[in-house]
Amino acid sequence: MADPEPGEIQAAGAVVWRAGEEGIETALVHRPRYDDWSFPKGKAFAGEHVLLTAVREVAEETGTRVVLGRRLATTRYPTSGGPKRVDYWAGRPVSPGMFIPGDEVDDLSWLPLGAAADQLSYAHDVAVLEEFAAGPAGTVPVILVRHADALGRKAWRQAGHTDDLTRPLSVKGEVEAQALGQILCCYAPGRVISSGAQRCLATVGPYAARTGAMVETEPVLTIGGAVAGAGGADWEPTDVARQWIAGIVTAAEPVVICAHRQNLSWLLAEACAVMGAPVPSGPPLRKGAFWVLQVSDGRLASAERHLASATEDRADQGPGEEAPADGESAGLARCTPEGSQSRVAGSAPSKISSHCLMSVPLPPL
Repeated sequence: MADPEPGEIQAAGAVVWRAGEEGIETALVHRPRYDDWSFPKGKAFAGEHVLLTAVREVAEETGTRVVLGRRLATTRYPTSGGPKRVDYWAGRPVSPGMFIPGDEVDDLSWLPLGAAADQLSYAHDVAVLEEFAAGPAGTVPVILVRHADALGRKAWRQAGHTDDLTRPLSVKGEVEAQALGQILCCYAPGRVISSGAQRCLATVGPYAARTGAMVETEPVLTIGGAVAGAGGADWEPTDVARQWIAGIVTAAEPVVICAHRQNLSWLLAEACAVMGAPVPSGPPLRKGAFWVLQVSDGRLASAERHLASATEDRADQGPGEEAPADGESAGLARCTPEGSQSRVAGSAPSKISSHCLMSVPLPPL
């Protein structure tokens, strides 16, 4: 699935589901302007992250806040305003919600999946519903975050600091951390685990504050002490680290983990190995970027990666700071989506996207 085309209208939404008396039910909305039934969705604000768009639009059209689960299909179709792209996720309600009819949406209906397929007005929406029905409804997110932008290691040492564990985020990194704090709230809240390095702790601090979680420091993730080989710049996987990530994946609990370039690719590969899944392709994470692994019954239901900033660029790398791999495209720094993948049982991986950031209000958790 291709990245957004120039001139495409960007939108996002969710297949909102709940357990009903006859099995899984999904929410459909009626738009009087078109006299149609569809999933709750809507256009992105300029610069808005696609995850925030999906959660905001569902809340606006249904009165219910959701947390996002499996990544579903992207639909494309022509409109009077130009070609439109809509990215979808499974969405689970986490607030009681109160639907208020309005000019844009005047009716909300919860229907069993079969009845919903009959009610939907468009074939492309029926295809999205079929994809949702083909996989698990409920999933648990395991989120792997690379720390946000930090002061350069060389400059930190030249300033007289000998302990790299204390190296802080840059001003840019602090902005990224605040943005991540909002974006990660689009997923179910849970444990927050970090390397002991200050730059990692500070990256997930705003998210932990939003959710009321304590940040747990994990030694097996930590890189950046005063002496190489004792928490220094070098990192090698150990049996303890393997046992630790296996326990995380099989715990069936939402979790956000913040670590480093040197061990994030290994964590991703090891987590996939535990689930018996292939490792999703893609370059190493940029600073502030993250992988979302949606897990169901110990198996990988979907995998997607997102940028956390529109301003990432090679030129912004601090002196001596962890530079991106040679194969990583500088084009990702512009306000264009970063390629991602969604894996669902019985379907091939498809490229998806994560958009640039801006702060937008969301209903409280």
